[in-house]
Amino acid sequence: MTLETEVQSLRQVPMFREVDSARLKLLAFTSERVHFSADQRFFDRGDAADAAYLILEGQAAVTLEGAQGPIRLAVLGANALVGEMGILADQPRSATVTAVVPTTALRIDRRVFLELLSQFPQIAIAVMRELAHRLELTNQQLAQVQAR
Repeated sequence: MTLETEVQSLRQVPMFREVDSARLKLLAFTSERVHFSADQRFFDRGDAADAAYLILEGQAAVTLEGAQGPIRLAVLGANALVGEMGILADQPRSATVTAVVPTTALRIDRRVFLELLSQFPQIAIAVMRELAHRLELTNQQLAQVQAR
């Protein structure tokens, strides 16, 4: 895949739409396109948060190990960012992420991700909105469990 194709893929992601082409080229150049087969793990809970992943194609499940087995928290698709929470919190991974189907993602190194957030407030705001949205969904799920 060419650098220009990578930039076009990044341009499709809402949080990167306002970023100029030169910066997107740099992001594409410094990031690694990775492929996961179905059931292959991006990372496990407890792993070091060394990168964020931007899903370009496919789906990934976010799970936690529960008393009766894995609990699926979410399934994320194209243009979703995963793995950013550990970077932002400077903590190990809080969940396991596994490809549901063959999935292609852009692996964004921790240092590059943090630099992006510092240079582009609009990306930082988009990440915060996404995290707030996920927190709200989690709160709703907890409320539903409590009501049972």
